[in-house]
Amino acid sequence: MSRAVAAVALAVDEPRIRTSSLWRDGVRRLRRNRLAVAGGIVILLLCVVAIFADFIAPYSYTKPNFGRIYDFPSRDYPLGTDQLGRDVLSRMIYGARVSMLVGLGAQVIVVLIGVPIGLVSGFVGGRVDLFLTRFVDVMYAFPRLLFVILVMSMLGAGLTNIFIAIGLTGWVGIARQTRAQVLALKEKEFVDGARALGAGFTRLLVRHILPNALTPIVVAVTFGIPEAIFTEAALSFIGVGINPPTPSWGQMV
Repeated sequence: MSRAVAAVALAVDEPRIRTSSLWRDGVRRLRRNRLAVAGGIVILLLCVVAIFADFIAPYSYTKPNFGRIYDFPSRDYPLGTDQLGRDVLSRMIYGARVSMLVGLGAQVIVVLIGVPIGLVSGFVGGRVDLFLTRFVDVMYAFPRLLFVILVMSMLGAGLTNIFIAIGLTGWVGIARQTRAQVLALKEKEFVDGARALGAGFTRLLVRHILPNALTPIVVAVTFGIPEAIFTEAALSFIGVGINPPTPSWGQMV
């Protein structure tokens, strides 16, 4: 009896070993990378400005002031005014909201289209893979900006239409990366084990393949957000983007 009590006491006194996780490892590596921390702070500030634009902007972004047209920077207007006397700083703040919405909204459509195509193409193989791969190659051959302009000319200007146009033309890259990752994963032992236990097609893709293929998908999304913002800026610059008077950074340029 005394030996059992002593064993329990020793087990209690032993220090517990903290198990690591992907989240903790990611946070630890992020803290060590100063450039990544600085970039994260800048992105966080932009998100805060976009969310609280109504409280941060000193003036309305739509109300003109014809007595202050093309004013130089001053205490009242730190960045001056535009051709209608509107505060440039306020319009830049509201433009950050539009740009962030475009980046995130377009990537949602990109993921919803590209990831399923890449999953099915890489996992099924055969004629399905051949057909989907050739379709992706055809889509990839079109100049993307010209394709976006064509879609916008058909749908018309507007924020929602920009989501659709960028999403319909930007999914090919993430589909290719997802397919390549699935081709490497579907021959792994854990997939064979899940199949032996009776896992069906959908369960294999959703529960086993997709979670292990998230890394290239997340990387593709992070690169796609600024690309979508630049595309919106180009569309607004040529007049087929955001409808006035809603401000966007490309429209202001």
